[in-house]
Amino acid sequence: MNARSPFGWIAVQAQKPAFFALLILTLLVGISLQALGGPLRTAVAPSGIVAFEFAGTLQKADAIVASWGQQGQAFAGLNLGLDCLFLFSYALCIGLGCVLISNALSSRSRILSSLGLILAWAQLGAGLLDSLENYALIRVLLGSERAYWPAIARWCAFPKFVIVAVGILYIVLAAIFLLWKTRLSGAAERH
Repeated sequence: MNARSPFGWIAVQAQKPAFFALLILTLLVGISLQALGGPLRTAVAPSGIVAFEFAGTLQKADAIVASWGQQGQAFAGLNLGLDCLFLFSYALCIGLGCVLISNALSSRSRILSSLGLILAWAQLGAGLLDSLENYALIRVLLGSERAYWPAIARWCAFPKFVIVAVGILYIVLAAIFLLWKTRLSGAAERH
């Protein structure tokens, strides 16, 4: 498979610094989202905004919104607004991480290298799913009575979380594999 990187527009020598800049941005925005999410944890929505993402029905979504009260709804709006920045940062960060690992694996495992490129593209898809999910949730938060908005949010949230989790897992496991191979090579050279 001869896949192309979605980050070909970034010079190879700039990809690692770009990854670390995106990682810092992603962590900062993620911490901010956690702080904003505190008031969204209620008895009806113990996982806060995530419960809202997975409500699936208008009845459940409306119950969650009602449990937040007016102040909580304002926090939910802020959370969804900030999530628009987060979806760009995490999708680009994880995608670029997949590309960096893919490049490092290119001479060791063609299959794992190709998988990294596929996952890099998939992260961009996760960002698109997240943006559609946010739009659906904003519609519900603004009082839409359309039953399909919570269903759309749920159907976008599930694959988004799976894609992101698989991308992170790929980066972590492939990095461990590369470190292990590097140590084995170093040990073989010393003997």
